[in-house]
Amino acid sequence: MADRSVDLSALPKEVRDQLAELDLELSEGDITQKGYEKKRTKLLAPYIIQAPVEPPRQNDVQRPAPSSSSSHAPPPSSSSRYRERRSRRSHRSGGTRDDRYRSDIHSEAVQAALAKHKEEKMALPMPTKRRSTYVPSPINTRTPPDSSSGSEDETAVRRQSSLVVPQPVVNPNLQSPDAWINRTVQGSSTSSSASSTLSHGEAKPQPQSQPKPQPQYKPQYQPLYQPQHQPHHQPHHQPHHQPQHQPQRQPQHQPQHQPQHQPQHQPQHQPQHQPQHQPQHQPQHQPQHQPQHQPQHQPQHQPQHQPQHQPQHQPQDQPPPSSHTAAVMDMLAHSRIAPSENSAPPPDVTAVAPPSRATRVDLPSATVRGMSRGQSRSSMMETADGVPVNSRVSTKIQQLLNTLKRPKRPPLSEFFTDDQEEIVEVPQPDPNTPKPEGRQIIPVKGEPLGVVSNWPPALQAALARWGATQGKSPALTALDITGKPLYTLTYGKLWSRSVKLAYTLLNKLGTKNEQILKPGDRVALVFPNSDPGMFWVAFYGCLLAEVIPVPIEVPLSRKDAGISQVGFLLGSCGVGLALTSEICLKGLPKTPTGEIMQYKGWPRLKWVVTDTKYLTKPSKDWQPHIPTANTDPAYIEYKASKEGTVVGVAVSKVAMLTHCQALTQACNYCEGETLVNVLDFKKDIGLWHGVLTAVMNRIHTISVPYAVMKACPLSWVQRVHIHKARIALVKCRDLHWAMMAHREQKDTSLASLRMLIVADGANPWSVSSCDAFLNVFQSHGLKPEVICPCATSPEAMTVAIRRPGVPGTPLPARAILSLGGLSHGVIRVNTEDKNSALTVQDVGHVMPGALMCIVKPEGPPQLCKTDEIGEIIINSRAGGNMYYGLPGLTKNTFEVIPVNANGVPIGEIPFVRSGLLGFVGPGSLIFVVGKIEGLLMVSGRRHNADDLVATALAVEPVKTVYRGRIAVFSVTVFYDERVVIVAEQRPDASEEDSFQWMSRVLQAIDSIHQVGLYCLALVPANTLPKTPLGGIHISDAKQYFLDGNLHPCNILMCPHTCVTNLPKPRQKQPVGVGPASVMVGNLVAGKRIAQAAGRDLGMIDDQDLVRKLCMWPTVMHQYLTEALQWRAQTDADHVLFVLLNAKGVPVSTATCVQLHKRAEKIAAALTEKGSINTGENVVLLYPPGIDLIAAFYGCLYAGCVPVNVRPPHPQNLGATLPTVRMIIDVSKAACILTTQGLMRILRSKEAAASVNIKTWPTIIDTDDLPRRRPPQIYKPPTAEMIAYLDFSVSTTGMLTGVKISHAAVSAICRSVKLQCELYSSRQIAICLDPYCGLGFVLWCLASVYSGHQSILIPPFELESCCSLWLSTLSQYRVRDTFCSYSVMELCTKGLGTQTELLKARGVSLSCVRSCVVIAEERPRLTLSHSFSKLFKDIGLSPRAVSTAFGSRVNLAICLQGTTGPDPCTVYVDMKSLRHDRVRLVERGAPQSLPLMESGKILPGVRVIIVNPETKGPLGDSHLGEIWVNSPHNASGYYTIYGEESLQANHFNTKLSFGDPQTLWARTGYLGFVKRTELLEASGDRHDALFVVGSLDETLELRGLRYHPIDIETSVSRAHRSIAESAVFTWTNLLVVVSELCGSEQDALDLVPLITNVVLEEHHLITGVVVIVDPGVIPINSRGEKQRMHLRDSFLADQLDPIYVAYNM
Repeated sequence: MADRSVDLSALPKEVRDQLAELDLELSEGDITQKGYEKKRTKLLAPYIIQAPVEPPRQNDVQRPAPSSSSSHAPPPSSSSRYRERRSRRSHRSGGTRDDRYRSDIHSEAVQAALAKHKEEKMALPMPTKRRSTYVPSPINTRTPPDSSSGSEDETAVRRQSSLVVPQPVVNPNLQSPDAWINRTVQGSSTSSSASSTLSHGEAKPQPQSQPKPQPQYKPQYQPLYQPQHQPHHQPHHQPHHQPQHQPQRQPQHQPQHQPQHQPQHQPQHQPQHQPQHQPQHQPQHQPQHQPQHQPQHQPQHQPQHQPQHQPQHQPQDQPPPSSHTAAVMDMLAHSRIAPSENSAPPPDVTAVAPPSRATRVDLPSATVRGMSRGQSRSSMMETADGVPVNSRVSTKIQQLLNTLKRPKRPPLSEFFTDDQEEIVEVPQPDPNTPKPEGRQIIPVKGEPLGVVSNWPPALQAALARWGATQGKSPALTALDITGKPLYTLTYGKLWSRSVKLAYTLLNKLGTKNEQILKPGDRVALVFPNSDPGMFWVAFYGCLLAEVIPVPIEVPLSRKDAGISQVGFLLGSCGVGLALTSEICLKGLPKTPTGEIMQYKGWPRLKWVVTDTKYLTKPSKDWQPHIPTANTDPAYIEYKASKEGTVVGVAVSKVAMLTHCQALTQACNYCEGETLVNVLDFKKDIGLWHGVLTAVMNRIHTISVPYAVMKACPLSWVQRVHIHKARIALVKCRDLHWAMMAHREQKDTSLASLRMLIVADGANPWSVSSCDAFLNVFQSHGLKPEVICPCATSPEAMTVAIRRPGVPGTPLPARAILSLGGLSHGVIRVNTEDKNSALTVQDVGHVMPGALMCIVKPEGPPQLCKTDEIGEIIINSRAGGNMYYGLPGLTKNTFEVIPVNANGVPIGEIPFVRSGLLGFVGPGSLIFVVGKIEGLLMVSGRRHNADDLVATALAVEPVKTVYRGRIAVFSVTVFYDERVVIVAEQRPDASEEDSFQWMSRVLQAIDSIHQVGLYCLALVPANTLPKTPLGGIHISDAKQYFLDGNLHPCNILMCPHTCVTNLPKPRQKQPVGVGPASVMVGNLVAGKRIAQAAGRDLGMIDDQDLVRKLCMWPTVMHQYLTEALQWRAQTDADHVLFVLLNAKGVPVSTATCVQLHKRAEKIAAALTEKGSINTGENVVLLYPPGIDLIAAFYGCLYAGCVPVNVRPPHPQNLGATLPTVRMIIDVSKAACILTTQGLMRILRSKEAAASVNIKTWPTIIDTDDLPRRRPPQIYKPPTAEMIAYLDFSVSTTGMLTGVKISHAAVSAICRSVKLQCELYSSRQIAICLDPYCGLGFVLWCLASVYSGHQSILIPPFELESCCSLWLSTLSQYRVRDTFCSYSVMELCTKGLGTQTELLKARGVSLSCVRSCVVIAEERPRLTLSHSFSKLFKDIGLSPRAVSTAFGSRVNLAICLQGTTGPDPCTVYVDMKSLRHDRVRLVERGAPQSLPLMESGKILPGVRVIIVNPETKGPLGDSHLGEIWVNSPHNASGYYTIYGEESLQANHFNTKLSFGDPQTLWARTGYLGFVKRTELLEASGDRHDALFVVGSLDETLELRGLRYHPIDIETSVSRAHRSIAESAVFTWTNLLVVVSELCGSEQDALDLVPLITNVVLEEHHLITGVVVIVDPGVIPINSRGEKQRMHLRDSFLADQLDPIYVAYNM
């Protein structure tokens, strides 16, 4: 803790007092452990003595080579290696997504990474799929190791981490900037490219003569043996460049790998260089709990005290082992995927042996996570005594303010602020993070824009000039699908057609009087990629007509990816007219009437065909108006953002002209040159060079469409050769395709090329494509100096381009950068092995006439330092002007004014953000290392989507997926970005191949990029959304993933590996509440004791009142048998029971006398047929009905103890009969009473398959009994004797029988009677199962006691007629009804759409004043609300629906009844509940859970809330176990072994202090009592009891207590196809089972959604997701899920799942 170096006795008194108060708050649970530590650390901060740490000196620290470990020691830990790799995380970015990542070097790096894993097989269970050819292995082989969701006693010792990470000190970078650049010959650059490996995959041995580094600090104690010193790298750090004003969410961007290895508690004052091999005698570092299974996993050669994953230390004089051994060790060191942050290693997908559990060293925590929100407002401005500095306020007022400082309720805003910093584990900044050390960058100026005498005043003027003077000169050649020239457009034709179109647009579209288009209007250009000629004419026609063209892609269908976003673009630009060609128009999707289909989100468009035959020749005197270029928009280029929104970048006429001039100057374009263009001519470089600058310079453009490239990848090379082209515009993809299709064609020559412009040359991976292409085609005349990469963006247009080189001059430089530095946004020379290097080629110099700066990408545009990566911003006349129609977005992008380190603007000229990340190298060369759009910010480190694609593709063999069809994006889950990769799987790939490929991709990405993948999904071919040119529409793919519409065929989730910011597992505090607590009257620790009681259960002596109520005098009769006899005599023909069938027709009734006589016959049969003795147990096996009631009273008449058992289901004997058999055996029943039909079933062959039918006790069928009377009706000698046994299967699968005495029966009946005001003239309707609990009491006992009439509706009848129950309520005008949740759910689901029909049939529920749900669980608020809302239309009062609550020890504790206040609802904070505390919040607060009062406490019942551990009473609104005291408590458990210990513990318990005399029964349910503002009938304030859940059911995960229902509610909301879900734990993994009600192709969509929602809402990682058919989750008659049965079925592999996903 923070006070380790503080002498508490020396602290000032007020500080000691505050500490004591804090300790008290913690012991009483008023503050969380985290809050306690935060406040305590804050109090002690001024008094902590910091241990000085000498910073490492640059020349002292060298990184030992891998071979320095001793030969007999175990291999280096993957954990430490992993951290070392993580510290070198790359920051790379690519250009647009294409099929161009084919570098042999990259494949080599990937193979090297995978080689580290190749010795091991997969130990992770493969996902099981129902239709898979793969046979699931037995459950024991696929049990993953304990995972991060384990309970706190295990997690404390499970993280295989260490405190020291070997990390090279990055100080040798203080060299001249030239040292960044590797001035190598072009050819050798390949070997140093992006992620090349060591030459032979071996580590070089360290020379023995190397000087030994000296330790730079003294350990606090003498280590067991001397380590070879390794430079220290503190694990936690924050990126240094995050600005100060970053909002509170900042901590989520902490580096992914950091927390993984952070000890749970690290004192701040502890020396940073603490060695990790601490001796075991050091007490404060000893783990709290040692798992029992740990030692057996220790490798034999390893001493017990040394963790397996400990970095190696060896005596300094030991010679290094051979280089081969070193290489093997190096390989083994990387052979595991990184352990997950929160405590346990993920299931290892590579290791054969089970991973060993290393002991870990825990240090006490002293992390200071900043002030809590509550403190920050006041304490920031105050001095220590609470008075503000320089305050003029009087002390009196200040004291008043201080008393108001802590309001009883937090202000409303408090409820809705994000409490992220309290939830998320925030890594501390790492002092060793590389920081920029250069000076502030000076803006870089391009060469001045040359003055040309005959430069045209506008681009249209250039076209007019060439059209007039060089009319025969070719402007454009288009190719057909085979790659042969289709037509050539001359400058004359281009001019005349453009003029025709301009004239038509301005004069011929509307009627004579009205002009449809006016200059400045926006017009959409919709032309296919294969028709450049029509596009050129349309584009220049628009320029001549002075309307603004907006080129867009051709919409192919209504479901095109991003189609509605294009509509947004057209809408924001105000486009009402679209130009297209006749062929294209015919191909557009039409409605049945032949009209063009209206696309989603598009404005209404008028379509105009621009083919020449439809154009009108202008009159002789009409000439297009060509003004001098001004700042009006010339055209709008569309741009899709990372989120998928499409915006239009407006380019002014002067910018268009200046850009053409700058390109002409930079590329040295000459008149009459030939240019081959492979790029899209509608936008970007294809438009700027191939359409605009080409016309400016009378260049002949040969356009190669995308379709031709797909058919013949070499076509562009052939065009260059045939036309002797001087310039070619390509992407890396085209270089790669040409290289792959190259077949030693001797006749192909590229000698004519003077410029090969690589459009995506700014992409770091482009360097290998360029080099590989050069290697192949250099022999065909390609000169190395003609390759010209460039950097562009839609906003800034061309940012930089490499100028064509002069033959013989040295080739441009390459930067070989350290990935470790790059990941922190810092430029460092790569001093490590080549695998961690990134080679970047320059993109030349800044454009002529432009000014360039580098600014920080986040926060205000602060100038970067010279060795810092930032966003490139440009000031130039040749750039975009705005996002058309979006002024807000425009300001942030096009009007940026850079500021210096002090925040002062450096000038007034506005810059444009380019969206490119890069730096300025020596000689003002520009280097680009990525795009902001392609960045994935994971834990504060940057990864580039294209880099991840490249790595995935380098995993050979790619027999599994299609090369160009891989999407990478990030989704935000639990306060951080998570990387998702989706690929299209080949149809012929087997499941094993796919799984193998996926696991290898995980390993490769982990090794090379040091980032954990969250999800890897394979989808069927051609199902990812496409862009018009065939690429993947990333934002739509991401949306499909988040909506659950991706329909993967294989999926692998790895949350254990990549979720590293989970809160620490909770360490439970010793509970300090005991007899020492201050207890005065009804107060405990200053709060009212949480207890509540129903009204008195008074006895009525007034005989007149007795007669008036037709109620038997309770004073005389203690037994129900006497009550029945008395009713049979005094009111013989009063109907007590009416049983209805599915049609609502009464099938049988029972009057008082009929019931009495039938009971006598059964008693006689028992005595005669069964030879039953008094006190023996008799099983009643009946369907719900009157037979059951008669049999019950028959048993009582005969002096037997009835045991009510649900009959077996005839269609499912295998599952239901064993339970019947078990109850019969456990209760030692002497006889079974049943019907003829059930008797036949019990003796049938089908039954014999499940149980031994020969050993049934005597079976008596009660259908036809002789008219006999028993000699006498039994009367028990005392009311404490057992009346009946109540057996029930709990939700945890426990079969428990409780003994109910005659006294309890009378008391419970009287209690219910008083609460519900039941008397003879009343009618109630009961629709629930009558086999146990309160349901049995209401069905069989209450009517006989109170004399009211019960209408019995068997719940199974509702399956054939959903409306039976509600129709009965309406028909009989019933005021009070009782049902179960399953009945309510059946009605809600079955009648949801039929309320109008019910109303038409005259069903009205306005008569119902109370509808009580009988349950032994937390009220299901959502279901109750849905039911009330749904049937409000047929008169149901929303106040009518309420719940009851009972438990095994007391069948009826709460029941709403007819009087008293309505049940109230409170909202509690779910985070507090997990800590066993109650914190009430407002409705709608984040993480809030609504709880409804469980009905009013019954008369005669007292409840108290008790701490289940100390057995001491708790205060009001504190969570604890509900204990109950009442005359109708059960007498005890009925067990065959008579385990009295169970009984004493649950039924007769005393409080440890307070009132030690009263005997209480423990319900086993958690809840709390809250005094409300409502008043009881007596005038007292109402105490409400809230049930939270069963203690037995709770899941203990990560030291917190979870209630399954909360997780299940979240899961059920995750996707529309989830019908029902259940959760349980298995080896500390959370298992979620979900029933799929949709099609089976949705099954795998559920896996990520379920994982996301559980992580987001409950901060838990789901270990296994099981998707099953509807109806698989077992639910008992009360509608409760039988989770333990489900767990057993899962472990026995009996669920027949559709899919099982094992999350890694």
